[in-house]
Amino acid sequence: VIDAEGLTLLPGMIDPQVHFREPGAAQKEDLHSGSCAAAAGGVTSFLDMPNNAPPVITRERMAEKKQLAAEKSVVNYGFFMGATPDNLEELNAVENVCGIKIFMGSSTGDLLVDNPQVLENIFSNGSRLIAVHAEDEAVLKENTELLKHISDVRLHSRIRDESAALKATKLAVKLSLQYRRRLHILHLTTEDECDFLRGLPREHLISTEVCPQHFTLTVPECYEQLGALAQMNPPIRTKRHADALWQALKDGIIDCIATDHAPHTLAEKEQPYGKAPSGMPGVETSLALMLDRVNRRACSLQEVVFWMSTSPANLYQMQGKGRIEVGQDADLVLVDMALKKTVRNGQLHTRVNWSPYHGMELQGWPVRTIVNGQTVYMNGEVDKSVRGREICFA
Repeated sequence: VIDAEGLTLLPGMIDPQVHFREPGAAQKEDLHSGSCAAAAGGVTSFLDMPNNAPPVITRERMAEKKQLAAEKSVVNYGFFMGATPDNLEELNAVENVCGIKIFMGSSTGDLLVDNPQVLENIFSNGSRLIAVHAEDEAVLKENTELLKHISDVRLHSRIRDESAALKATKLAVKLSLQYRRRLHILHLTTEDECDFLRGLPREHLISTEVCPQHFTLTVPECYEQLGALAQMNPPIRTKRHADALWQALKDGIIDCIATDHAPHTLAEKEQPYGKAPSGMPGVETSLALMLDRVNRRACSLQEVVFWMSTSPANLYQMQGKGRIEVGQDADLVLVDMALKKTVRNGQLHTRVNWSPYHGMELQGWPVRTIVNGQTVYMNGEVDKSVRGREICFA
């Protein structure tokens, strides 16, 4: 019997976009440390990206990664398969993955598919969901060349500008509609994309997500306060875009919330612009950020549960996830809506142990996380002996 007096019971949160850095960069994160951060954040299931070292682009590497997760992850896990210009056979043959990840613009790692003919070939062959990092590589290269004489992190959102995002999103949508291929657009960042998506027919072919940092942080303030800690791809933008993203989420144009948890060490982030890597941690603070918004009457608890649990489970057709019902998996989180805590670097479960929200007081926190009926997080401590299960995709 669990005494939950004064607490609120929710289905476990699902983070549909994380980079837990294993294999290849365990100094930043691995499947164990990342899953511990997830558990502490009330996240009971995650979907991890393929831009590892080596990248997960074959069935063999996928099997190896699933084995690592089975040995190490304290919460439930699923994986994307990475697309390259020449692994179409592997993409269509791999079993039980949440989707195919395409980097239309270069980011962390060396997975890039920017040739329109290759993109068309992937979209036109197969039926599995395709998730895109939508930034146009030609625009990124052109802007980088134009601004190459300036080394300042505040240029990041000018190099990776709105036009790069919109151009790539439009191309992905065109291919999705042309070939009737299920498309998920990762981490939207612009008002321009939201306006474009509003004009599309509302059918179940195309879905989208937003990261909390893209509607809670804004430029230039975030760069002035955080420097390269605020550098990510696609970038944080101005308040106009942040407000538009929040409105699109509220209006149902954006379907779910993901963190794009992509940690780098503080030492890596302290390098000059151009050398400092892009990405920030987020899986441990996303639910608290949203519960704080509920407390400030910006949204309802029901909306948060939909955006962070029910909707990702539906979009990726996860079996047994996303709701509290008889027959569903016992993935649950107890939250204390009155609890106030301040986010502190050095007090987190992610291996890099920093957050862009350091010093921010939030009201509403997960206090107990249950995965498959087992308590994995309680009173600030993770039970590192618990193991999650591989998510089954319909």
